[in-house]
Amino acid sequence: MKLRFQILLAVMAVWFFAGRAMAADVLTEFDAANKLYAEGKFADAAAVYEKILQSGATSPNLLFNYGNAECKAGNWGRAITAYRQAEQLAPRDADARANLEFARNQVQGPTSSANRWENGIETLTLNEWTALVAVMFWLTFTLLAAMQIWPALKTALRGFTRGVAVVTILSGVCCGAAVSIHVFQKTAVVIAPDLVARSGPFDDAQNVFTAHDGAEFVVLSRHGDWLQVTDNSGKIGWLERRQVEILSGI
Repeated sequence: MKLRFQILLAVMAVWFFAGRAMAADVLTEFDAANKLYAEGKFADAAAVYEKILQSGATSPNLLFNYGNAECKAGNWGRAITAYRQAEQLAPRDADARANLEFARNQVQGPTSSANRWENGIETLTLNEWTALVAVMFWLTFTLLAAMQIWPALKTALRGFTRGVAVVTILSGVCCGAAVSIHVFQKTAVVIAPDLVARSGPFDDAQNVFTAHDGAEFVVLSRHGDWLQVTDNSGKIGWLERRQVEILSGI
């Protein structure tokens, strides 16, 4: 798995909020992490990438490299989390998607995955869907206004306007779905080797199934330090919050 060396967005963000000294520190740590990765010290590299992320700097490339380091270290849950976060920032990144698929294929036991409809929605970011809807809305409005101002254009523009209106409606539906996914849908990614899912939110509850490192589950509810989750087969269980990473979106 190849590393990426561009971290411009992260550096710009840190530069803006904390000044040149911190930006220089980020670049130094990023280079150090890349060097550790090249030397085969994957766990150490992952720790440095994670430190950079905890400082507030982030970018698709940083998350991609962090995912690669965790993947090489055999930490499938943390790798999947990083790849998914990178994918949310750059949804059409073929490398991130390929590495995410590879990591998911290493996961054993029950898990949850997105369907084709959700994958299609995730080809654009939420901001991109919003921009598309705005553009299509104003295009529709402009065409309708033109037909009113210049009646002679009605015949020529009627079919095109209807098509644009349909696309506008479909874009709005997709944008609404994207909002629902990003705001309301939560996913729990297991980051422990073997995690027991229980029938209730307490340690003595019956064992329902065992979730392995990297397994992904849709979060149904939360009770204290426990999360109620489900997989693709409909199995429902409770997992300890401290042993999973929580993600919004697919």
